[in-house]
Amino acid sequence: MLGNDTRLRLLHALHRGGQVSVGELADLVGMRPQAVSNQLQRLADRGMVVAHREGNRILYEIADPCVPSVLDLALCLIEETGAGGADARR
Repeated sequence: MLGNDTRLRLLHALHRGGQVSVGELADLVGMRPQAVSNQLQRLADRGMVVAHREGNRILYEIADPCVPSVLDLALCLIEETGAGGADARR
């Protein structure tokens, strides 16, 4: 599940942004909203993200408390080894 670059980018955006809509996520990661929605559904099916309605918007956030720790650790390892260049540190 976490081996997919798209899902990792979405999780990273959620980690940084908290509660985010599909449209906002699509803008953040440079994807079409439908593609983002499909990937979010896969993450939700695994219990990694959860959605809730706020007015007429559906907001997503990380549900699994382990996900932020894994993302932080991965970023730390990338920064320590220098792998990934500047893109990894964004």
